[in-house]
Order: sequence, then C-alpha cells, then structure tokens
Amino acid sequence: MKQLRLGGTDRTVSPIILGLMRIQKLTDEEVRTLYGAAREVGIDVFDHADIYGSSRHGCEERFGEAVRLSGGEREQILLQSKVGIRGGWFDFSKEHIRATVDESLAALRTDYLDLLLLHRPDTLVEPEEVAEAFDELHAAGKVRNFGVSNHTPGQIELLKTSVRQPLLVNQVQLSIAHAPLIAQGVAANMAGTEQSVSRDNGLLDYSRLHGMTLQAWSPFQSGFFSGVFVGDRENFPELNDRLDELAEKYGVTPSGIAVAWIVRHPAGIQVVLGTTRPERVREAAAGAELRLEREEWYGLLRAAGYQVP
Repeated sequence: MKQLRLGGTDRTVSPIILGLMRIQKLTDEEVRTLYGAAREVGIDVFDHADIYGSSRHGCEERFGEAVRLSGGEREQILLQSKVGIRGGWFDFSKEHIRATVDESLAALRTDYLDLLLLHRPDTLVEPEEVAEAFDELHAAGKVRNFGVSNHTPGQIELLKTSVRQPLLVNQVQLSIAHAPLIAQGVAANMAGTEQSVSRDNGLLDYSRLHGMTLQAWSPFQSGFFSGVFVGDRENFPELNDRLDELAEKYGVTPSGIAVAWIVRHPAGIQVVLGTTRPERVREAAAGAELRLEREEWYGLLRAAGYQVP
C-alpha cells in the first residue's frame, strides 16, 4: 500500500486507518483476524478513543487483551487515541487529559501513544492547561505526537497560542455524500447558493497550508450517522450508478471507489474505517491504490448532489 507523510513530518503512514470503535463484542480471535487483515494489506494506523465501547476504554481494553503487541510489532504501527468527551460535556482540563491517557495506556497494554487527539472542541478550553498536559505527557514518553479532531482553524490557532508541540492531524467527517469540507470551495463566490456557505472557516486550505493531515471519519455515511450512501439507491440513485460503473472499470467494489475518491485529493487525506469485517478492510485497501481521473472525481461529486459550476 502506498504511504503518505504524516502531518508534515518525515514519518510515513498508510492512507487507510482501522478505527476500532465497534470491537468490544468481538472475540479475541475475531479481533486478531481483523487486525491481521489490516496488517496484511499494509494498514499501520489504528484509531481508538476513551469513549469507544459500552464502558470507558472498553474497545481499547478489548484490543489490548486480544492483540497483545510484541515490542517489535508495536514499533511498526501507530496507535492513536482521543480524549475530551465526557457524557454530554467536554473536558480539556489538564487533570482529565493526563488521567485519560494513563487509563488508555493501561487498557491498550502499551507504554506510549503515537498520537493523542483532542476529540471535540471544548469551548471552555484553557490553552495553557492543555499545553501543560501535553508537555508532561511528552516529557514522560507517554505521548509522542498530538493532534485534534473536529476542530476549526480558529480553534486550532487558539490552542497554538500555548501548545508547543506540532498539531499533526485533524480528524473530521468526510465522504462523497457529506463533503462540505471540499464542496464549499468549489462553489466559492456563488451568492445565494447553500453550497457556497463556509461551515468550517476554510479548514481544507488551512490544513494544506499548515501541513496538517486530515483523517476522514464515516467515509461511507451520507450525514451525521444518517445512513450509508453506498447501495442506497432510493436516496442516491445517480451516485450509486456512478460508483457501480467505476467499480466495474477498476475491478474493485463501490466502497473501494468511495475510498479512492477521498484519497485522490492532493491534501493527502487518510480514511478511517469503522468496520469489523476483514473483507471490507481489503475492499478499502484496494480502493486506496487507485487514482481516479479528474473527470471521474468531479463526476462523483456532481452525482452526490453538489454543484460543479
């Protein structure tokens, strides 16, 4: 699998990330099979969060119990986790960040996280507290790199007033059918057009200008957990027709084409899979190897209902 540079660093990573938010009910063997399928196709980034599972750190514990990484294997992969969501409220306090990381490390049975992400913006954030937590975690060797999730450029710049470590990534929702991140720029300066309204303050361009890697969660969702668009011919007939045509042309599945659409963008966007099925991992990996033509890429954008003026 081709690699891309992570957040402007020299480290290269896979364009596909295996998200592990649904593994708590899997057996040890099922978790190991899923992990093995990911490694076989070249995936080396694995995504967690403290809130994933029926209890805090539930999915992290499941992964740690089932996989039991050797020292050599641990150095070959990137483990990332997220912190900040607390049952209807958000918490970027120093105490919560530090305690959560310690709990994640214990659950995952590892000495360090490669990446720690701030999960959703805490409007009560005090950047100085975040900076103190990051400094302590980094100095102790518990977290090697840092990033954010679902943050706007202004929120990132606010954190940067105190945080000294580079913020390497921003994990955001993105799919062909949920693409305001991209589609707004295509319709810029079109007065009276809903698509031209910026909802993220130019996050795509900001990320490219500042060397931040975007990670796309829910790559097959049509909205905020409103349903999968692949195969939904009632709501997305034209898009599915186009997905099928390109899937046949390139010898992959429609889901593979949905992945190919995201990784085609020169921003170097990673795709976060949330599947528990090894075959879906292989489908996504095949799609990540494709390079769609410009006409095909824009055709999918139009088929999803966006304007290409």
